[in-house]
Amino acid sequence: MLAGCLTFTSQLFAQGSPNDNAEQRLKRASLPSQLNQTIGGTSLTINYSQPALKGRTMGKDIEPMNGKVWRAGANEATSFEVSKDVTVEGQKLPAGKYGLYTITENGEWTIIFNKTWDTWGAFSYKPADDVLRVKVKAAKSPIFMERMIYTADKDGKVSLVWGNTEVAFHFK
Repeated sequence: MLAGCLTFTSQLFAQGSPNDNAEQRLKRASLPSQLNQTIGGTSLTINYSQPALKGRTMGKDIEPMNGKVWRAGANEATSFEVSKDVTVEGQKLPAGKYGLYTITENGEWTIIFNKTWDTWGAFSYKPADDVLRVKVKAAKSPIFMERMIYTADKDGKVSLVWGNTEVAFHFK
């Protein structure tokens, strides 16, 4: 019983005080978000949760960590869905819904499209279920983003922007 109380208490403190106001809770929360866009006749949907830096350093104190698979967001795995067959960085990706994962090492990011999209985090990630992997370089973002965000432009450039980092890949 004591162990249960300690577990509950530590979870409560990790989530903040029940006396916190809505603004304080919102600053801690990883907000659910969605990008919906039609590009060249293809519908693109990315469902993700937006982690916040909250004074932490990306790649040191908070994901993404070098060499480890990351869900490219927070909470549930990020999903990436296209309505038609596309090419991503020149490689074929069939129409469908995928888990979007990344691995970063020394400024190079591997963008992973995986069959498993309906899962929490990257705990169920299996490399054998990868449909496509492409490598891209990270760049300095033109603006600082406290919360991670996905954007897409009319030319098929999809960007993950967080902190001072922008990671982009192209699809057609």
